[in-house]
Formats: sequence, C-alpha cells, structure tokens
Amino acid sequence: QVHVVESGGGSVQPGGSLRLSCAGTGRIFDVNVMGWYRQTAGNQRELVAEIHTGGSRDYADFVKGRFIISRDPGKNTIHLEMNKLKPEDTAVYFCNVKFSDGVSWLTYWGQGTQVTVSS
Repeated sequence: QVHVVESGGGSVQPGGSLRLSCAGTGRIFDVNVMGWYRQTAGNQRELVAEIHTGGSRDYADFVKGRFIISRDPGKNTIHLEMNKLKPEDTAVYFCNVKFSDGVSWLTYWGQGTQVTVSS
C-alpha cells in the first residue's frame, strides 16, 4: 500500500506566497518521481512541477521563476514553494508519486489541497 498526504495550501492575496508539502509512505521504490499537479473545475489535471530521486526537476512554463520544488534528502517528501502567486494559480493541487516496478509505471495520488489566490 502507498499513501500520499498533502499539507499546506489555503488562501493568499495576489503576489503572496504559500508552501505545500507532500509525504509518500508505504511500498515506494527507491527510484521514483514525485510531483505536483493542479486542476480547476471543468479542466484536466496539469503538471506544475516534478522532481526525480536523482534531483532533476521539471517545471511547467507558467510557474518557471515563481515556484520551486524541493525534496528532503533520502525521503519521499517534497515541498512546493509558491511565490508571486496569481489569481490564475487558484486550483486544487494534487501530489503524485510514480515509479516503475520493472513491468509498468505505478502512480499514486493524494487527496488534493485547495489553493486560492484572491484579493
């Protein structure tokens, strides 16, 4: 069993900052990718940022220069520092853990956390 639990989120004014955290527990392979996705009503879930166990990072163009994803060394815990937030960043943010068992890719999701950017 794999469990993915997010924390953080909330409401902030435009230009403000928030920090999201995510912890993955259970039978997670040592080599994995953890990341953040977001979704608004009526739209598909989209990648925000992800980080590999080796440290490589990937960001969506719309958050480059504003958001920073990081990972606690040796742990399946990641953080997303969100700066210069815009109203269009309002969404439910989901944490994702994925890894290959040698046969297929396994993907696990958290329950999501709401981020609201509004004046």
